[in-house]
Amino acid sequence: MSLTIMTAVAVIAAHDRSGLLDDLNSGLYDRCSPDPLYCTLSGTGVRLLLDSEALKYLGMLNIGLPAIVGMLWGAPLLGRDLEQGTHRTVLTQGVSRGQWLASRLGLAAGTTLVLSGFLAGVFAWWWQPAANQSYGVFWYETAALNGSGPRVVAAALFGLAVGTLLGLLVRRVLPAMTLALLVNGAVILALEAAHRVRFLVPPHTYTSAGSSPKPAMGDKWSAGHYGLITASGRREDVTNCPYPSSTQLGECMDSHGYVARFYEANPAGDYWTFQWTDTLVLGVLTIILTTATTLLLRRRV
Repeated sequence: MSLTIMTAVAVIAAHDRSGLLDDLNSGLYDRCSPDPLYCTLSGTGVRLLLDSEALKYLGMLNIGLPAIVGMLWGAPLLGRDLEQGTHRTVLTQGVSRGQWLASRLGLAAGTTLVLSGFLAGVFAWWWQPAANQSYGVFWYETAALNGSGPRVVAAALFGLAVGTLLGLLVRRVLPAMTLALLVNGAVILALEAAHRVRFLVPPHTYTSAGSSPKPAMGDKWSAGHYGLITASGRREDVTNCPYPSSTQLGECMDSHGYVARFYEANPAGDYWTFQWTDTLVLGVLTIILTTATTLLLRRRV
């Protein structure tokens, strides 16, 4: 199954990326008006976007990979033998519990590592020509941030560990598969929520003196926090002076004693901070779950 998935993804990615490069080399996107959010064709106002839907679908597949691995590989890994009672036959043939777990989990982990690493690599290769371009896919979009990089590998191994432990605890494959889906889904959503509120990776603060234009957002990921700064450094709500950069804004700031404006955002370089933070969290959880599986196997089987 893994080889089939990898082959299909490789073929689709190669075909779609070739078309993407043809579009970029056509020169159409070279005539875009500069804009931090989207590409507008000069003179017409027509918005231009590359067809990146297939790339985003791959990102979503990578995001869902932990649940798939946990259900299809993790839950049956020990759960099937325990449900059918065939583990007794294996353990009476001179195979220790540790050897039984190592042989099963080692092969599954190796396959998961290869598959997830391949899918993450294909996404990066496919994404590269349009990465962080106004007509492409920005790094902070869900498909890119959660569906690429080392995080994909760590999440897939976590999914395997979840499914394996649940198969051991429940001893029935179908209930373990259902629980693996729920647990992995909950963790995926929790990490996504942590990204949105910047719980693990705090945003940077960008300021501009007086009423001068704020630094361009560009490829930064806005945290949605912006406002005005007093001479003492206190931050206050932007609605106190709800004007764009203009004479009105300057007059309002002077009357309220504001000396600068600010906004909070994560620069594109924080992509790797998010990646390695998630990888560390998922890696630690995987080690904990695998250790728990090893210890419980000695007591429950």
